[in-house]
Amino acid sequence: MLRIATLFSGIGAFEQALKRMGIEYEIVFACDNGNIPLENIDFDKELEKVLSLEGPAQKRDYVENLYKTHSRKENYVKKSYEANYKIKDDMFFYDIKLLDGKDFTGKVDILIGGSPCQSFSTVGKCGGLKDTRGTLFYEFARLVKEIQPKMFLYENVRGLYTHDGGNTWKVIQSTFDELNYQYKFDLLNAKDYGIPQNRRRLYVVGYKEKFLKNNFEYPPTPEKNVYFNVKDILQENCKEGNFVSINGKLEVIAGGEQVDKRYFLSPKVKAYVLKPGTKTFYQKPEVDLKIARTLLATMGNRHRAGIDNYHYVNGELRMLTEREALRLMGFPDDFKIVVSRAQMYKQAGNSIVVDVLIHILKIVLPQLKY
Repeated sequence: MLRIATLFSGIGAFEQALKRMGIEYEIVFACDNGNIPLENIDFDKELEKVLSLEGPAQKRDYVENLYKTHSRKENYVKKSYEANYKIKDDMFFYDIKLLDGKDFTGKVDILIGGSPCQSFSTVGKCGGLKDTRGTLFYEFARLVKEIQPKMFLYENVRGLYTHDGGNTWKVIQSTFDELNYQYKFDLLNAKDYGIPQNRRRLYVVGYKEKFLKNNFEYPPTPEKNVYFNVKDILQENCKEGNFVSINGKLEVIAGGEQVDKRYFLSPKVKAYVLKPGTKTFYQKPEVDLKIARTLLATMGNRHRAGIDNYHYVNGELRMLTEREALRLMGFPDDFKIVVSRAQMYKQAGNSIVVDVLIHILKIVLPQLKY
């Protein structure tokens, strides 16, 4: 059975890819702090305490209690994850910085992760490795070194590749070079792999040659790129439960339903979102796009139409529902929504597109010795 572990696990895009493909797998551990900030914590000191404890269960409990002591916020990512996937011995950890990879050395076939992307995003301050979120990449590299998986997969925004004139990527590449893995990277767009979303991301696949029969090559772009458009998956055309995965391929079953009025924009909000922006940040306010713009973790805030996705239904403009956002990330309707609207938008926007992972896995799994 394939043994996987995920860092910055989110809503389990990799797990969902395996599920849709019908691959049996075991989750060795998952790790995500649910975007809960811990302030006034000496992480070096806390890591010493963690390393002094015996076994992963004790270490997990210590860190989880640390979070509960210093924050009243609930880990909603964990709530979504555990509602949809089974983890042996409740191996869900809260903090990558306080995770001891040596507990799992040689026990993981594939390690997956994508450190927070805000530091390298083309929208925002782009602090890069100087940003504390950017430095979490080094924690991912540390855990690869400690766990020694047969293969790792790292995902991030394309801005990681272009940030600071490419200098940030050179630093990151040098870190990958030190891990003693063969690795290949590429920029892949979700719309080229069956999902109607213009979402380009950097993918890095690292592997030990003795575990892969042939050198890894990224999958070719399919001849038929998009199998349905955004209008097709709106709930007026595809009601709850009618977006399904059959033999790994997403299918849209005809039959719609009315969507709650809370998703429709008031005249005041509509006037705002249709504005083109400012001279320093101009975005053409297009709506009814067949291929969606990149879904944002903050899409629930109703951004302007130049960077967000809106559609007219019977003459009224509305935003995407949480279910539709999940569909545009490759999650069929059997994915359970157990958190608030705001949380689900955030978790969907932070996820990896499932179908891109499926295309990578179709190349890797027949070769991987596990």
